[in-house]
Amino acid sequence: MATPLEPVPPAPPTSPRLRADALAGLSVAGLLIPEAVAYAAIAGLPPQAGIVGLLAGLAVYGLVGSSRFAIVSATSSSAAVLMAATHSLAAPDFMTHAMLAAGLVLIAGVFFLVAAVGGLGATVSSLIAQPVLRGFTIGLSATIVLKQLFTAFVPGPAAGDFLDLLPELWLRRADWHWPSVALTLVSLAWLVLMRRFPRVPAALVLIAVTVVLSATGVLPHWGIDAVGRIDVHFAAPAVPPFLRDQWLRLAELGFALALILYAESIGSIRTLALRQGDHPSPNRDLLALGLANLASGLFQGSPVGAGYSASTANVAAGAQSKAAGWVACAAVALAVAALLPQLAHTPQPVLAAIVIHAVGHTLNMKGLAPYFRWKRDRLVALAAVLAVLWLGVLDGLLAAVAVSLLMLLRGLATPRMSWLGQLDGGHAYVDAALHPEAVVPPGLLIARPEVPLFFGNVGAVSVAIRQALARAQTLGGTPVRSVILSLEESPDLDGSAVEALIELAGHLRRRGVRLVLARAKDEVRYLLRRVASPDLPANAYSAWSVDEAVQQVQAAPPAAEAES
Repeated sequence: MATPLEPVPPAPPTSPRLRADALAGLSVAGLLIPEAVAYAAIAGLPPQAGIVGLLAGLAVYGLVGSSRFAIVSATSSSAAVLMAATHSLAAPDFMTHAMLAAGLVLIAGVFFLVAAVGGLGATVSSLIAQPVLRGFTIGLSATIVLKQLFTAFVPGPAAGDFLDLLPELWLRRADWHWPSVALTLVSLAWLVLMRRFPRVPAALVLIAVTVVLSATGVLPHWGIDAVGRIDVHFAAPAVPPFLRDQWLRLAELGFALALILYAESIGSIRTLALRQGDHPSPNRDLLALGLANLASGLFQGSPVGAGYSASTANVAAGAQSKAAGWVACAAVALAVAALLPQLAHTPQPVLAAIVIHAVGHTLNMKGLAPYFRWKRDRLVALAAVLAVLWLGVLDGLLAAVAVSLLMLLRGLATPRMSWLGQLDGGHAYVDAALHPEAVVPPGLLIARPEVPLFFGNVGAVSVAIRQALARAQTLGGTPVRSVILSLEESPDLDGSAVEALIELAGHLRRRGVRLVLARAKDEVRYLLRRVASPDLPANAYSAWSVDEAVQQVQAAPPAAEAES
């Protein structure tokens, strides 16, 4: 049973609220800048792409978005999906990696805008089931953590997926750069320790200290590499000059990028809204994400979404309104204008530690534990984890979604049938298999499919009824005179379902058995009235309940004799 939301506490006076937002914005900015640079590296983009995307996300969502606390910036999942997508598109007829990435970000923005115009805010977020999303997040987090460890420990880029990098990292342990290993572990320890003080910008303090050590030559003396030059320039916005066929190829993967961005964003926004008693607008957030990604793509920035780590850090730092996001945007802009040369000295192991810390909270198999307790969707969740680890980020996401859809279709196409009996001589009819005390009225079969009837399962339902009728006739006893089919799970019927029901009614009539439909919804009644089949006359679907249908067939004269 859901617990009611706690009432939203009254807003503090204006001055304390602005002070809280200012402190939260400055604190979050200290986390966002290194994350943006690190996520750009995960996406295979230069550091400035992350900064451009960060500014676009903060500014546009601050203007259009509906959540008080969401921080829209580069995210680890979208960066990994972007890298996988651009690699899969790499071909001689395409252009540079940066232009491919810009095209994908623009396509994702267009998908968001189309969905917003169509009012699909609630629908789009349902395209990825929660077990799939949780499994994907765990597999993605494991992949990102491993790649960051590889980058920090071993000189050179981390190429390959999880199953490639895991043994390689161990086999190359002789090549580990131990000063970088030590700095990574110390940085992680600092970030974990400072979780107790959420209002302290731990990442910013860490970067400030290590930048000084790097700029003064202490860290370079130990062979620890820095990020290098970050050159943020805002040239005129441009759309990559791809041909029509190339845009179509981009659209295929741009949809996957938009899907994972929105699933991650809406999950973060809804979680914060439930905690804080807010009421966000999914369509406004679709519009905001679309405009933010269009702005980022036009300036060759990274994809952006409402990441969970940055958004929860904003709340933990004491944010009261969207003003915290604006303060963070101003702080990032000021840092870009004045501190870029210093940020170039940020050590790579420190960035790796910040990313590992940011995604580490999702690397927790306990998130899948409820599905094992409930005995629901266990295979789907595990398949999502294994698909990402085995096939890679993009193919793993697509495979996990495909598995969930196949299992859904399998469940719908092979429906569970309940055979009903009367409970304690009253008006209630329940599954006789679960309630042995329920009694089936003599001469009747009462069937209830537990899923909506449609073209994929109506044939199986018809076969199940015929087989049950044949078994009843073989066992002897009171002959079956009527079959009652409860349609309570079917709000409507497609053409295949109507044809199958007419065929079943005719088959039963020729054997002297009447078919009666109980609990038909209004849409089904209107449809059958238009069909006007002699095998399904109006009185065959007039019963509003199973009990009414039973009384109806018991009071009716016997059906016609079977045709010879």
